[in-house]
Amino acid sequence: MCREGGGADVIMPPVTDRLAGLEPAAFWRHFEALTRIPRASHEEDRAVAHVEAWASGRGFSAARDGAGNLVVRVPAVAGRESEPVVILQGHLDMVCEREPDSPNDPRAGRIELVRDGEWLRAKGTTLGADDGVAIAAMMAIAEDPGVEHGPLELLMTVAEEVGLAGAAALDPDLISGSVLLNLDSEEDGTFTVGCAGGADTLVRVRASRAPVDGPWASVTVSGALGGHSGGDIALGRANAIKVLARALRAAPGVRIAALEGGASRNAIPRDATALVAADADARAAIEREAARIQQAYLTTDPGLRIAIHAAAGSGAAVADDDSSLDAAVQAAATDAWSEHDSARILDLIAILPSGPLAMSVGFPGVVETSSSLGVVATEGGTLTLRSLSRSADDAALPDVLAAISGAARLAGAEYELGANYPGWRPDLDSPVLLTAKAVHERLFGAAPHVTLTHGGLEAAIIAAKRPGIDPISFGPEIQGPHAPGERLHLGSAERFMRLLAALLDELTR
Repeated sequence: MCREGGGADVIMPPVTDRLAGLEPAAFWRHFEALTRIPRASHEEDRAVAHVEAWASGRGFSAARDGAGNLVVRVPAVAGRESEPVVILQGHLDMVCEREPDSPNDPRAGRIELVRDGEWLRAKGTTLGADDGVAIAAMMAIAEDPGVEHGPLELLMTVAEEVGLAGAAALDPDLISGSVLLNLDSEEDGTFTVGCAGGADTLVRVRASRAPVDGPWASVTVSGALGGHSGGDIALGRANAIKVLARALRAAPGVRIAALEGGASRNAIPRDATALVAADADARAAIEREAARIQQAYLTTDPGLRIAIHAAAGSGAAVADDDSSLDAAVQAAATDAWSEHDSARILDLIAILPSGPLAMSVGFPGVVETSSSLGVVATEGGTLTLRSLSRSADDAALPDVLAAISGAARLAGAEYELGANYPGWRPDLDSPVLLTAKAVHERLFGAAPHVTLTHGGLEAAIIAAKRPGIDPISFGPEIQGPHAPGERLHLGSAERFMRLLAALLDELTR
C-alpha cells in the first residue's frame, strides 16, 4: 500500500511471480511496468504518459520542456521543507536490440523477463535496466513514506541513447536543485565522478553505380557479442562492420551493392551484411578469410559466424537462414559500385579508428579515449558510416576527429560532425562525494570504489548548463547493456535502493 501525495491510500498490484519476494517491492513493480511500455529513443511518449499519470495520482506536479524532458516535483517530508532541493536523474529511453529470431521486441513493449539465479535478464532482447532502474527507483522513493528527504526533482530525460540529445536540449529552468544524483551507472559499490565527452561523426561515400549481371552473393556476420561502445570497448570484441569489410577485402574484383550493419551509434555492432557481385574465386577468398577472422575472435566472440550464400539476382533462391538482408533488397539489386569504388569503401572502413586509443593515467585500467564505428547503411549511391568517439580529456578528442575526417578526405568521402557533448572532470573533494562515501561505509562496512566512466553521462551536460550543481552518479550492477544478454544483479538493486534512501536522508538533514 502506498500513500498518495494528497493523503489517500492507493492499492498497488503486486509484482508477478517472476519478481515475487524481491525487495523493495515497489521498485520491482515499477521496473516491471516499464518493460511493457515501448520506449525507444524519440519514442518515449507512452513512458512519459505513464509517469505523468502516476504523478497526478499522487498529487505531484509535473512539467516538460520543449525537448520533451520531464520533471516531477516531490514535496519534502514534514520538517525538511527548507532543505536543499535534490535532483534525481535518469533517462526514459532504452536501446531496443533483439536477437533476429526472437518473438520479443522492446520497441513494441515486449520484454520477457527471466530470473536467472542472482540475475534478471530478458529473453532474446535487451532488458532496459539502462536506464529503467533509475525511473523505477525515483518512483519507488517518491511514494515511500519511510524515506526521509527534502524537496526532490525527478528529472527524466529523453533520447539519451542517441547522443544524450535530451540533456543537450534541456531547458535549465526546468530544474532548480543544487545536488544532482545521476542514477545511470552500472557498477555496484561504485561512485562515478567523471565521464568521457563524445562526438558523433558521419562519413558519406557517394559514387555512381552500374548494372551487374552477377553472380550475386550475400555475406553475413552474426553472433558477435557486441556491447556498450563505452563500457565494453576495451574487451576486444568483434565489430561486425569491421569484420565484414575485412572479409570482403580479401576478395579480388568484388563489387558492392549494399552494406548494412549495426543498430545503434553507441553499441558495438553485432551483425552486418553485404550484397556483392562476386565470382567463385572471390567467394572462395572470402570463405578463407572468414575462417581466419573467426579464429582471431575465438576467445572474445566464440559465437561469431561469417556466412556466404548465393543471393537473388543470380537465379538462386535466398538461403532460408539468411535473414539479415531483406529478400526484397536482394531481388531488386541490379547494379553496384565499381571495383575501384568498392575497394575505396572497404579501405575506408579498414582505416576508420575503432577501439581503445588511449588509457587514463589518473585512473589505471580505465579507457581515456576511444572510437567505435557503430552503423553502416546504404541508400542508392550513398554509403553512410556513423562513428561515436569518446574521451575523458576534451583536449584529446580533436585528434580522433582529425583521423576520421582525414580518412574521409583520402577516400574522397564527405565528413560531417554531428552531436557532441562535454566530458565531466572529477572533483574528489566534492561535498556530495564525501557524504556519499561516508554513507556507503556506514551501510555496508566498506569504502566504495570511486572512478570515472568511459561512457557519456548526462550529468556532465546538466552540470554545464547549471553551474554550481554538485553531481555524482551511481547505480546497481548491470552487465552487457545495449545488447541481448543485458542483465541486472538482483542483490545489487536492493543495495542501490538502500543507498539512495540513506543518502537522501543524509543530504537533507
